[in-house]
Order: sequence, then structure tokens, then C-alpha cells
Amino acid sequence: LLTMHGRQIRWTPLLVLGYLFYLLLGATVFQLLEKQAETHFRDQFQLEKLKFLQNYTCLDRQALEQFVQVLMEAWEKGVNPEGNSTNPSNWDFGNSFFFAGTVVTTIGYGNLSPSTVAGQIFCVFYALFGVPLNLAFLNQLGKGLNAHLLTLERWVQKPGRAQVQLAVFLTTGTLLFLVFPPLVFSYVEGWSYGEGFYFTFITLSTIGFGDYVVGTNPNKHYIPMYRSLTAIWIVFGLAWLALVFNVGADLMERFLQLKWHKSDLSLAEGATTKLEDEPEQPRIHIPS
Repeated sequence: LLTMHGRQIRWTPLLVLGYLFYLLLGATVFQLLEKQAETHFRDQFQLEKLKFLQNYTCLDRQALEQFVQVLMEAWEKGVNPEGNSTNPSNWDFGNSFFFAGTVVTTIGYGNLSPSTVAGQIFCVFYALFGVPLNLAFLNQLGKGLNAHLLTLERWVQKPGRAQVQLAVFLTTGTLLFLVFPPLVFSYVEGWSYGEGFYFTFITLSTIGFGDYVVGTNPNKHYIPMYRSLTAIWIVFGLAWLALVFNVGADLMERFLQLKWHKSDLSLAEGATTKLEDEPEQPRIHIPS
């Protein structure tokens, strides 16, 4: 049999190849799904610009491109081009509290960022100490959630009641953090349920693309604590989903190691059988 160190050497290249294959698979699927749609939207946008120039002959293409650049810069600075100057500030206390949460949780939606040098420097040091603090907090929160459940190892070793507890934990968390919140976001933000579910998972997994962010529609009137309550939901959701990801990663590692262990046992048994089937070789006796 191979030693544990030997199995680890053979198992690691498999994991690397599997990881690269998963990335290549994702890249291929995303390209097939999104590239054609992007081309369509790009052509549609160019057509709309041509129509705009035809309707307003006093403008030329250069002036229009400059105006588009102004809109892009405004968006990058967190200013929504829609609406007017009466839009609520992105940096009131509720929004600032939400932004601070996206920094320490490393979600980083990208739709809002500090524009002043002082704000950028403060953000660096705030994240430098805030990210470890958030990890420690989530770790303790996860231990608190795990206090009433059996860990994965106990579940594997003692099936039965532990499986029921794990099922209750997964079901309750799924309802609280993945199923019900999209209903609220769909009602408040005007999204479809699919869009709300997409936002929920992308947020709690800390991917945070920033294409959907709560409380940013200038045509909506939000309650003052809406984004702050959302930030609190995010924190508890992060702790729950992190536990789920840890369980999944542990199960995957156990599965891969078990497959290698069975393979090693098969190879060892095959070698033993081959030795038993071979006739005993004559021994050479050297006279003294």
C-alpha cells in the first residue's frame, strides 16, 4: 500500500487538473451563453446612438461620445445618471454602513467606491483590520450556529440523528437566506424572483458582481434602515453559507481521498494475487 504521503502526492495533481478543467468548462459555457447577447446589445446601443444623432442634428458624434463618457464617469463615481439632483446621497449613514459591510466582508460590489484620496487611504487601512475582524466574527458566529449541531466528522462516523440535524440545518438556512429573501427583494426592488435569487447567492458567496445592488433605484422610496437591515442579513447569511461551503469542500476531499484509497487497495490486491498465482521460483543453493 502507498503511504499517506504517497497518496497525497498522487491526489494533488488530480485536484489541480480537475480545478483547471472546471475553470475551462466555465469559460466555455459562459462564452457560449453571453458572447452573442453582448454582441446584440452592443449593436443595439450603436444603433440607438445613430438614431439619437439623426433626431438631434445639432449634435455631432464627438459631442455625443463626450456625453457618454460623462455618464460613464458619473456611474463609476457612484452617481446614478437617472433622476435628478434630488436623488438620495450614496453616503448617508445607512448607505455608508452598508458600504462598510461590503468592505470587511470582501463582497465589493464595485458600484460605489471612495473618490477622495483620504477616503481611499482610510478604506485600505479599514479593510486591513476589518477583514481579519470579520473573519474572526464569522468564525465565532459559525461556532455558535454549530453549537446545536453535530460537526461533519461526527455525522460521517455516527449516521442517524446527526443526518436529521444536518438536514434541518440546511433546510432552515436555505429558507431563511436563499428562498425567502428574494421574495422581499422582488417586492421592494421590482426584480423578478430569479433576479432576486441571483442577487442573494452572488452576495452571500462574496462574489459581488455589482450588477444588482439593493437600495440604488432612484425611482424607489426605501425605508431608512433598509440597507442596514440588509447588511445584517448578509452577515448571518455569510456565516451559514460558509459552513455549507466547508461541508461541501470536506465531503469532496473525503470523496477524492476515498477514491484514491480504493484504487490503491485494488492495485495492492492485484499485486498480491499476481504474486500468489506465480509458481515458486527454484532456489539456488550455493554449496559451502
